[in-house]
Amino acid sequence: MKRRHFLRIASAGSFAGLIGRDMIISETAGRDPELTYHKISGIKFTTIRLNYPRQVGKNSQLDIHGWGPVSGIHVLYTDKGAAGWGMNRGSEKQLASKFESIKGKPVSELITPGSGVISPDDEGFDFSLYDLAGTILGKPVYQLLGKKKPEIHPCYSGMIYFDDLEPASAPAGVEKILEECRFDYDYGYRQFKLKIGRGNKWMEKEQGLPRDIEITKMVRKNFPDCDILVDGNNGFTAEEFIRYMDAIGGIKLFWIEEPFHETIGDYEKLNSWLKGRGLDPLLADGEAKPDDEVLRQLASKRILDVYLQDISGLGFTKWIGFMKDINKMGLMASPHAWGSAVKTNYIAHLCGAFKNVPTIEGVTCYSEDVDLTDYKLVKGNLIPSGKPGFGMELIKKV
Repeated sequence: MKRRHFLRIASAGSFAGLIGRDMIISETAGRDPELTYHKISGIKFTTIRLNYPRQVGKNSQLDIHGWGPVSGIHVLYTDKGAAGWGMNRGSEKQLASKFESIKGKPVSELITPGSGVISPDDEGFDFSLYDLAGTILGKPVYQLLGKKKPEIHPCYSGMIYFDDLEPASAPAGVEKILEECRFDYDYGYRQFKLKIGRGNKWMEKEQGLPRDIEITKMVRKNFPDCDILVDGNNGFTAEEFIRYMDAIGGIKLFWIEEPFHETIGDYEKLNSWLKGRGLDPLLADGEAKPDDEVLRQLASKRILDVYLQDISGLGFTKWIGFMKDINKMGLMASPHAWGSAVKTNYIAHLCGAFKNVPTIEGVTCYSEDVDLTDYKLVKGNLIPSGKPGFGMELIKKV
C-alpha cells in the first residue's frame, strides 16, 4: 500500500474544525414512518464481561492490561416492544438524567439513520439508538448508513503487547510473542500490530531497543505473508525511533502509530528520513490526547495519513460526519478500538460505509454475556454482521 496514493489533501483550512465537540451533523432526511411509530419508553442499565484469550501485558506507558474489561451498557426500549443496546458514553447517572429528555419521543426525532443522532445532547445514546433503529427497520447499521453491501477492510490484531516481559519473576522471552502471533494467525488475522518502546519504562534503554528490534525481525521472518504495524504509544523521541527504524534494516512496515507525541518538527524529521530511504509506511496518530491543531497541520503537509481517535471517545455520530469530510480530502481513518470487541464491531459497521479505511483494530474477545459470533475474520478481513442493528445479541438477562 502506497501512502501517497491515498493523500489528496487540498489545504490546511479544509481540515480545520473537523475534530472535536463543535462538529455537528447537519444532514436531514425524511423521517421513516416506522421510526415515527416507535416511541422511547424505558431504559435499563447493566454490565457485560468480555474475556481476552490471554492476559494482555504492558505497553510503553501502561502496566498489565489484564484479561478483559467489564463494560457498562444500557438498553433502550420502545412502547411497541423494540429494544436496542449500546455501550455507555458517560456515567449511568448522566445517561439516566439525559434519558428524561428523550422519553416519550418518537425514534425518528432522535436519529436520522444516514447521519446520526440529531441533537448533540443525545449523543450519549448513539450506539443504542443505531442498534434500536436497525432493529426496528430490520437492517444492519451499514445499510442505515447507505451501503447495501458493506465495504470490507483488513483487520489487525491489536493485542500483541510486552508479554515477553511477563511474569516479572520469570519472563517468558521473545518466544511468547511468536506464540501469540501464531494464535492470532490461526484465529484469522493477517496483520499484527507490535507494541514497541520497551526502553521507555520497563527495560533499560540499551536493552529495550534491541528487544524491540529483535521481535520485529522475528515476526517478519516467521510470518512473511503478514503485514506488520508498530505502535510506540509515544514512548520514543524522534531520534530514538529513527534508530529503531534504521536497525530493522528496511523491513516494510504497513504503518507506524504514535512513535512520539505529535509535533510538526518531529514528524517532519521522521517523514524526511523515510522518504530518503524509499520507505512508505502509513503514519497514524490521534489516539492519545491528540493535539488537533498539530494533526491538522500534519495532514495539510501530507505527512499524517491515518486519524485514530477512539470510536467511543469521539462518538459514532461525529465519526460519521468526520469520515464523510475527510473522505473528500483523501485522508484515511481507523477509529481506535482498544479494549473491546464491541468497539471493533461498531467500527466494522461505520467503516463498512466508507472506503478511506486502511485497516480496523481487532480486539479478540469471548463473552458469556453477548453474542459476538456473527462477525467473521476471513483471510484477514473483518466481515460485519448482516443482522439488524449491530447484530450483537445480549445473552445476559437485563
